[in-house]
Amino acid sequence: MEKAVPLRVPAVVAILLAAVLVPAAAAAPRTTLQQRLAGALAASPGVSGATVLDLDTGATVFSHDPNLSLVPASNEKLAVTYAALTALGGGYRIETDAESDGAQDGNVWHGDLYLVGHGDPSLSKRGLASLARQIRADGIRRIDGRILGDESWFDAERTVLGWKPSFYLVESPPLSALIVNRGWTGHATTTQPALEATQLFRAALVAAGVAVSGGSGLGVAPDDSLPLAELESPSIATLVRFMDRQSDNFTAEMLLKQLGAVAGSGGTTADGVGVVTGILQQAAVPLRGVRLVDGSGLSLLDRWTPAALADLLRTMWLDPSVHDELLASLPVAAQTGTLAHRMLHTAAAGVVHAKTGTTDRSSALSGFVGDRYVFSVVENGFPVSWTLARRAQDRFANVLASVAH
Repeated sequence: MEKAVPLRVPAVVAILLAAVLVPAAAAAPRTTLQQRLAGALAASPGVSGATVLDLDTGATVFSHDPNLSLVPASNEKLAVTYAALTALGGGYRIETDAESDGAQDGNVWHGDLYLVGHGDPSLSKRGLASLARQIRADGIRRIDGRILGDESWFDAERTVLGWKPSFYLVESPPLSALIVNRGWTGHATTTQPALEATQLFRAALVAAGVAVSGGSGLGVAPDDSLPLAELESPSIATLVRFMDRQSDNFTAEMLLKQLGAVAGSGGTTADGVGVVTGILQQAAVPLRGVRLVDGSGLSLLDRWTPAALADLLRTMWLDPSVHDELLASLPVAAQTGTLAHRMLHTAAAGVVHAKTGTTDRSSALSGFVGDRYVFSVVENGFPVSWTLARRAQDRFANVLASVAH
């Protein structure tokens, strides 16, 4: 065994100095850009996290607590955007059908007629009129039966876990696979969307010249039902564009359930979340500190980190199958959607494409600065000051835009 050689005092001093100096040398001073970005966030309210990545290399340009697990508000919709465009495809359309297991005798249809919804968030009275005209064009002048609404494509849950009671009917209409005009009756939002849709369809049939002997109600179309008329929604790309530009909660929740129904085990929020989570895992988006509960970001239980949001955005940017549709969906600073009146007359105007997020507990902005940077800023408070948060986000994005040439 070798003997231990005692260190001389100068050697000990040298080692101690190295222990102090090496970390100091490793902590490189911030660049001017990083200082400016930190300054932009200096007045952020509450707890905040932020990150900026180089789009090409993925290198971190700036970070401030990027791994904080924060309430994301409507930045949650970015995950639904990616999942819908990949699992369903931008060209996918959602059907609403008129079906029956009855039979036609001359101009009379014997049997009940089912209005079968498959979760089209854009279904309107005009669409019901189109279905009614198709039935009349088949030579049917009278239906000897009832008009029944079938909303079984989704479950019967109207809200989502973690929503405040005040969100129901205010931040989102009731969730249903069969809902017309977003549940608006002309003076209020209905709490029975499928029944309201069925009554509207019966009226549309009568207006089209098809008499109906029976009343209206709810039911599930028999397995051997045949389609008498069908209607398709706008494309998923169009629905996603509306969802992100307007930050529409209802569309986000309906698309989440659609993902569960088509690519998962059923039309539930939980099944949709399972599909989205699987897609994010497959894309290697870091999910530590991330918790998905709904599609809109209304749930108080949702959590994202700025690092994960930036990584998700860069993943979409690099994916040619979703890149163009993503950019078309994001609000543009000083031009469109929820950013139409922000960053006016600044370097960011027309350059920053980003998703906003706003609740009383969170304010967020995540997106792209030209083709050079991807960034995410998430600020939480109880409550959070929207004014201060948005000013900080806008300053932050403008600093990036001023050097993104």
